[in-house]
Amino acid sequence: MDPIIKLSENAANRIKEIMASAEKEALGVRVTVKSGGCAGMSYVMEYLKEVNPNDEVIEDKGVKVFIDSAAVMYLLGTEMDYKKEDFSSTFVFNNPNETERCGCGESFKVN
Repeated sequence: MDPIIKLSENAANRIKEIMASAEKEALGVRVTVKSGGCAGMSYVMEYLKEVNPNDEVIEDKGVKVFIDSAAVMYLLGTEMDYKKEDFSSTFVFNNPNETERCGCGESFKVN
């Protein structure tokens, strides 16, 4: 079975950097999906301070990413990338399940 999320090299390297400078209590990075934004849903990344037994754990390129069990159905097949441009840098989710994305790229919709 394919992983829920695949990490690009850039995303894995950035997560390694983030975790190297994170507070000691941080166990990893957690991805969830929340209601909100102009298209209806948005991706949320946060430090994981306590393991949730319902989370899915993805290990890819030497990095662990925890995924909220409620977000799994929205994220199947997604590639997580990290893009750095002149004035900004951000994680980007290339999600085949999206049917719509808002103009600013902050939120998405699935049918």
